[in-house]
Amino acid sequence: MLMDTNIIANSTHLWYCNFDENLKNLQHYGTVLSDDEAARSLRFKFLKDRQSYIISRGILRILLGKYTHTKPEQLAFIYGKYGKPSLNLPIKFNISHSGNMAVFGFTINDEIGVDIEYIKPDVEVMHLVENFFSETEIAMLKSLPEAIQKRAFYRCWTRKEAFIKAEGSGLSFPLDQFSVSVDDDEVANLIETKWNTNQKNNWTLHSCVPKADYIAAVAVENRLNTMLITKYEP
Repeated sequence: MLMDTNIIANSTHLWYCNFDENLKNLQHYGTVLSDDEAARSLRFKFLKDRQSYIISRGILRILLGKYTHTKPEQLAFIYGKYGKPSLNLPIKFNISHSGNMAVFGFTINDEIGVDIEYIKPDVEVMHLVENFFSETEIAMLKSLPEAIQKRAFYRCWTRKEAFIKAEGSGLSFPLDQFSVSVDDDEVANLIETKWNTNQKNNWTLHSCVPKADYIAAVAVENRLNTMLITKYEP
């Protein structure tokens, strides 16, 4: 597999994969997992969830192995207070999966969070808005035509999730204390951070559509110049 694994300063790499396309390599992905990851995979009740976990963790290890010139199975993760894995190295990374896809984000030194969501066609989302979003976001979403509110909701949700994961405070972080843009699939901005009006200037948001009916977002602590998006090919 040809891949550019050279992370330069002020840039981030986003990879995405399709689980179905990687099922043929399931056994190989299982061989690079740590003992605790292998044990965790067995605790999944449903086969689909077990396979998704093995594939996503296996690919994460393979990509990190390429970036750090280390055998994937030799990588030793350190887990933070809220379970976010890291390495005792300058490289920062994050992972998310939903439906049949996963995304992986990588930077040097800067904290990173990623999120991907499958846009479910049969779920009413607007009733969630007032419980989880800021007043600014609620107003923006309600001002949009009803036909595009659902997609805008998922734009907002993925960006907020990515930011929370990068910020590192877990689900305890107050979702209504910061606002993100909702009106474009790819252009993403952190509009306000109520606890510190200048904090929004210290983060970069990106968003993309890796596949129809999916939305992905990346939050990085710093002002980035470039983002490289690549599909992981088994």
